[in-house]
Amino acid sequence: MAMDKSTIDLNRASTGRMRALAERLSDEQIQTRVGEHWTVAIVFAHLAFWDRRVMYVLDMTEKDGKLFIPEIDIFVNDLSLPLWAAIPPPEAARIGIETAEALDRRLEGYPPALLEEIFNYNKRWVVRALHRNEHLDEAEAALRGG
Repeated sequence: MAMDKSTIDLNRASTGRMRALAERLSDEQIQTRVGEHWTVAIVFAHLAFWDRRVMYVLDMTEKDGKLFIPEIDIFVNDLSLPLWAAIPPPEAARIGIETAEALDRRLEGYPPALLEEIFNYNKRWVVRALHRNEHLDEAEAALRGG
């Protein structure tokens, strides 16, 4: 699976969606609750964290010439929550968008054979739009009051 245009477009669109959401949020809106423990700002911090994880996978996979699988799991969300909540909301949005943009560029120029190996292990590590859009849907629903 080479990085095809549809994956590039999906990732870029999700990053654009992040940017558009951040640009239209007031200081009050970016602190809207998303579920029991999260806010819209925490959504951005969460996405930045997991996008950075994928960048680490890319770095180590390229360095080693074979798939690198970090020993990290979903429990990290709970452990990281107080740190993400401490980030000033506009900074969380900035970090989330900048990280997504950097990861999109990295994925677009990544060695195809290694990218295929990563994709075959975990599609969501390559098609970042899947993870981003899931949380953006939740944030936008919370902002609509739903």
